[in-house]
Amino acid sequence: MAALVVCSGGLDSVTLAYKIAAERRLGRLLSFDYGQRHRKELGFAAEAAKSLGVPHEVIDIAGVGARLSGSALTDAAEVPDGHYAEETMRVTVVPNRNAIMMTIAFGLAASAGLDAVALAMHGGDHFIYPDCRPGFIDAFRNMQDRALEGMWQVALGAPFLHLDKAGIVSEGHRLGVPFARTWNCYKGGQVHCGRCGTCVERREAFHVAGVNDPTDYADADYWKSVTKIQAG
Repeated sequence: MAALVVCSGGLDSVTLAYKIAAERRLGRLLSFDYGQRHRKELGFAAEAAKSLGVPHEVIDIAGVGARLSGSALTDAAEVPDGHYAEETMRVTVVPNRNAIMMTIAFGLAASAGLDAVALAMHGGDHFIYPDCRPGFIDAFRNMQDRALEGMWQVALGAPFLHLDKAGIVSEGHRLGVPFARTWNCYKGGQVHCGRCGTCVERREAFHVAGVNDPTDYADADYWKSVTKIQAG
């Protein structure tokens, strides 16, 4: 069994790539340039593929992303500071982003003779992102089975779907994932800002997991003020 892993270059998807590789099922990594302001993440996906010794492809759908306006990831809207689960983070939703990417991924996997597509949606995504929830995954799996029926069989794997970010950090630590060579910050600066929702979630996850966080943050302590955890 060989899987195509959709890998953004973030902590979750790079950890997933290492997990699938450890299970000897990794075929290749696939990334998407959808015009995201933090497209520097793609370089980290390329690094992961090189480290794992598998091909890596970037699909350019920036023309589509430019038309999915209103999101802070693809438009001029400012990326808000704060906790990942706050209502303000809804401005980071890109309409149908995962559905678009997954449809392409399944087509490529079928064409390449791969029998699975693996994705890194996790439990912490459910509050804000509708296309990361179990109901969406189940519906997409059913749709995709019909789309390829009688021609190809490509499974959908989402092993982190009911796991929180701290659980992913723990899994990545076990697998030896080079966390410092992953990128999450939505602002796409020189270093992680430490203030946007995904930076706060990342920093909090390392703390909860009890794993050293090697990430360089512009504001390394902001997360303490927007979480319920009292960090010493």
